[in-house]
Amino acid sequence: MLQFMEYSKMIYLDGDIQVYDNIDHLFDLPDSHLYAVMDCFCEKTWSHTPQYKIGYCQQCPEKVKWPAEMGPPPSLYFNAGMFVFEPSLATYEDLLKRVKITPPTPFAEQDFLNLYFRDIYKPIPNVYNLVLAMLWRHPENVELDKVKVVHYCAAGSKPWRYTGKEENMQREDIKMLVTKWWDIYKDESLDYKKPEPVVSDGIRVEAVALQPLVAAAMTEAKASAVHYVAAPSAA
Repeated sequence: MLQFMEYSKMIYLDGDIQVYDNIDHLFDLPDSHLYAVMDCFCEKTWSHTPQYKIGYCQQCPEKVKWPAEMGPPPSLYFNAGMFVFEPSLATYEDLLKRVKITPPTPFAEQDFLNLYFRDIYKPIPNVYNLVLAMLWRHPENVELDKVKVVHYCAAGSKPWRYTGKEENMQREDIKMLVTKWWDIYKDESLDYKKPEPVVSDGIRVEAVALQPLVAAAMTEAKASAVHYVAAPSAA
């Protein structure tokens, strides 16, 4: 992604994310930062962390204060399922070098991205990446009717394999969001339709130039393999 130099900004989205409202205005955010939504530390997937063990969460830092004897509080930590970034070849090359010497961590690429971008990270409201656990962990911080982007990352919440049997999956708000995902999926008016080519000076020209995207993808495919250790996803 960082190689798409024809764009000044891009938005990364996980495959289990659905966008329900226009978020184009995020491209107008000030330059030189990475923007994303702060994560929640309250689910059991965080049980290995000191934050979870003392009940501290950056979503409500006033409820449980970070103990002074534990040193300075941890840096703000974002959920990497959605983030706004600026392509950069220099950053791309540096990331590849650093990932090779970075020890594996429980949340894999999310931990790595947080470490790498911590000095330029800026939080944005959770309407741009509603992690579903927020609905029962921090309902006071959620305005569901204003949410633009939903992240179906809680256990059992993936709409394409939803059964309602897992914990919290029988909540009415969860069932509503799963139904909303299927409504979008089944809406044939939203299916991609290849634009008709245009003819200019007798030459057939594709309406959308995909060559830069294809070239970058091929370059990525040919890049030397980076060795990694399998780790559970934070999402």
